[in-house]
Amino acid sequence: MMNLESLKLSSLSENHCGILRQSSNTRPVIWIIEEYGVRAVVKDFSTSKFFYRNIIGRFLIWREHKAYKQLRGLKGIPACYGVIDGLALALEEIPGQPLKKRNKNIKLSGTFFDDLKNIVDSFHRRGLAHSDLKNGANVLVGYNGLPYIVDWSASLSEKECKFFPMNRIYRRFVLDDYFAIIKLKMRYVPETLTPEEKRKYTQQSYIERSVRGIRDRLRKIFKKMV
Repeated sequence: MMNLESLKLSSLSENHCGILRQSSNTRPVIWIIEEYGVRAVVKDFSTSKFFYRNIIGRFLIWREHKAYKQLRGLKGIPACYGVIDGLALALEEIPGQPLKKRNKNIKLSGTFFDDLKNIVDSFHRRGLAHSDLKNGANVLVGYNGLPYIVDWSASLSEKECKFFPMNRIYRRFVLDDYFAIIKLKMRYVPETLTPEEKRKYTQQSYIERSVRGIRDRLRKIFKKMV
């Protein structure tokens, strides 16, 4: 575990050991830091403009931290070390590469997508839908060959969606997590797709398509913020 007591937002820009993503008007900078031999990824809104930093940034950090507390202890999910001054979130660094950008020489194991589905099953049982897995940017291929799921800023909690129409939208997000696995299999190991997986992905009802449209609009709003 990393002790956050000695970390100050004002010193991150000088003491970091790498940058995963530069900040923009609405997106946080993502640092790599190291303290006493422990490395962490820090999502930091402190460099954003005043209003965005103190209203949107604080809300998103609070929300993602809440998700990680609900996910605590699950295999395939980075550990959350905590929040720094309400504006940054420190997470376990997972040695690996995003599935979307992985080195083509790194072969996926025969059980990679089965392991990925097990992770998805586990956080659905905890009442969370990730909602942003389909392009592979938030699925890491660990150097140990195992899958990991990161970036829970756009996740949706079942507890937040008890009433219509949000309960239908939540169920749609849950389905989307599974459809994302099928889509990733289609992209990387199409020979492993079963007829049932192909059917589920291609045959959707009018109601499902309507709910998917609402979901897509919500997702665009979240993505602009995170």
